[in-house]
Amino acid sequence: KTMFCKFYLVFLLSVFSSLVRFTTARSPLSNKSSVLPPLSSKEINIMSSTKKEVSGMPQGLKLLIGVGGIYAAFLYYGTLQEDVFHYKAADGTKFTSAWFLQALEAFANVIFGGLGLLISGRTANLPQDMFALSGATQVCAKAFTSLALASGVSFPVVTLAKSGKMVPVMIGSLLLGGAKYTLREYAAVLAIIGGTCIVSMGKKSSGKASSALGILFIVLSLSCDGITGGIQNRLKKKSAQLGVKPKPYDFMFWTNLYMAITAVAFSLFLGEGFSGFQFCLENPIIFNKILKFAVCSAVGQSFIFYTISNFDPLVCTTVTTTRKVFSVLLSIFLNGHAMNAQGWVGIGLASAGILSELQDKGGKGHGAKEEKKTKTVDK
Repeated sequence: KTMFCKFYLVFLLSVFSSLVRFTTARSPLSNKSSVLPPLSSKEINIMSSTKKEVSGMPQGLKLLIGVGGIYAAFLYYGTLQEDVFHYKAADGTKFTSAWFLQALEAFANVIFGGLGLLISGRTANLPQDMFALSGATQVCAKAFTSLALASGVSFPVVTLAKSGKMVPVMIGSLLLGGAKYTLREYAAVLAIIGGTCIVSMGKKSSGKASSALGILFIVLSLSCDGITGGIQNRLKKKSAQLGVKPKPYDFMFWTNLYMAITAVAFSLFLGEGFSGFQFCLENPIIFNKILKFAVCSAVGQSFIFYTISNFDPLVCTTVTTTRKVFSVLLSIFLNGHAMNAQGWVGIGLASAGILSELQDKGGKGHGAKEEKKTKTVDK
């Protein structure tokens, strides 16, 4: 626990110092002489537009908000998800209605997203076909993960496998979204995946062998993750072509609406709607956990769609993947699980990867602003 506390404090200080450096970048209007010659009307317009841009929220601060919200909500979300599928009723039965669970989760997100749209206002003329595809593939990825747990695959194995979803997301973004990534981004991804795998393997587990069906569900989930990443890139490009920019709650509401429709269709087709509802009525404890699970998902997804709307999908996937590392750390701290030297090496490697990603994205945010200002002045 002492080692955990030291590492956690060092990591948080590193992240905070990096983000502070991004958010306190020197303004292009600073360090000017206090005595200036009269400005022409053109120069006044340029200075006014530049000042307006500088006053906007820095990219580093946006990233801090997204990371903090995702971590807080989904750390608790992970513990609840494990509780739901490990729960045994009095007669020994377990909850296996994965599509029913996804439908409840998606509806909770629709409610939160709808409330957000009432406050912020909705954006018209959005590409609904792309939102429908994104929602369908995303709910399939989540359902296949739940089905893997319901099929007997242990939580550590699922965590280990899902930590590699950054690879199909990057491939999907390259093939479907036309994205381009730097060598540093590839290195950060490899560090995060490698570190997460080492941590997951370093955490001792005595679970049963995973079923072939469960492994198949994990593969299907990873495939859907990759397709979703590419579709989200295409969604943003098509929105730009239409001259619209979806706001965070546009992403949340419309994506989860199509997720809910897809989940309900599968739930009814497979007969999980009635069986899942009946199990919840007979086991109020599990129903309480499912409600908390859905609320955590809604809060967490509010921050996820906020992050996606401001950054590349790979950034969001980076955060949600490294959250799994902290889920292991939280488990070690709260439950006293032993972590060997191999596990701590993995924690350090994954943390280095996320710090590199944070620095890279924060630097790009300020670089893009400076480039835009230069182009404005040149005109």
